[in-house]
Amino acid sequence: MGKVVLVLGGARSGKSAFALREASAASGARKAYVATARPEDEEMRERIERHRRERGEDWWTVEEPVALPSALVALAEEGFGTIVLDCLTLWLSNLLARGEDVRVRTEELLSALEQARSGASLFIVSNEVGTGIVPEGALARRFRDDAGWLNQQVAARADEAYLVVAGLTVKLKE
Repeated sequence: MGKVVLVLGGARSGKSAFALREASAASGARKAYVATARPEDEEMRERIERHRRERGEDWWTVEEPVALPSALVALAEEGFGTIVLDCLTLWLSNLLARGEDVRVRTEELLSALEQARSGASLFIVSNEVGTGIVPEGALARRFRDDAGWLNQQVAARADEAYLVVAGLTVKLKE
């Protein structure tokens, strides 16, 4: 049986690098990287390609901006023993952009995490966005609130949780 590891942090905090290091140190299992970013502009396409090169060829990459629950379960069933999901907050913004019911989709994700952990260790990256000022706009406040709720739900089910700030890691849960 695998484990669920949540890695939280702000933008450019080092959370993705930490998750990849921890996942790479796991057993010699087949490794998958699930990216939720959508390559909608040149800067994002370059960022995605740079991250792909940095991961190296021993990672199978799946780009899935919305159907995350089914992708995680499928990868675990296909024998990928280590899965990095990067990142939950981009997935959340994709859901909001499509007008999806975030609470329902979050419940689907939580169920998928339980299914996938039976065959894989999951390293889940998410942004901590609730430490700044209260956003002025309703959509930004909704995103901040939904992200906080989503992170709480995943953290409650995680075996381990970490906070990464300025490249430094603090263990929150073990």
